[in-house]
Amino acid sequence: MAISTYKIFLMKKGSSGSTWEKLIDIKDFPDLGGAPEMLETTTLSDRMQTYIPGIQSLDALEFTANYTKEDFIKLKALEGEEYDFAVWFGGTESAGVLTPTGTDGKFEFKGQLSAFPVGGGVNEVVDMTVTIAPSTPISMSDETGG
Repeated sequence: MAISTYKIFLMKKGSSGSTWEKLIDIKDFPDLGGAPEMLETTTLSDRMQTYIPGIQSLDALEFTANYTKEDFIKLKALEGEEYDFAVWFGGTESAGVLTPTGTDGKFEFKGQLSAFPVGGGVNEVVDMTVTIAPSTPISMSDETGG
């Protein structure tokens, strides 16, 4: 069964090292992987080019969020250090409170964050871009729940 983008969260591992907390509310998230580079294996006997997969490529991970001064200050304080981040799919809602659970998948990685407000025009919401430079491969966690 397909899932919706509703209840997808950008998470950061807490200072205790075993708990996770929602970093900020996001409006979109990037691809959490990429196609491998193609290494050509074509010989003069081949009628078509042939390939084997090489190293998987991955760009900077860019997330869009609504700009608030409080969130921006929180993000700027994280710049220049490596942290554990994750994108969690799934959450529960009780009494109007949404809680991340990751029951539909947790994609974890380490990286360094940067943030900046983006340009805007007439009658638009002010956004900011949160960029994470991944320093480890993105892996799907086997653990479920919060």
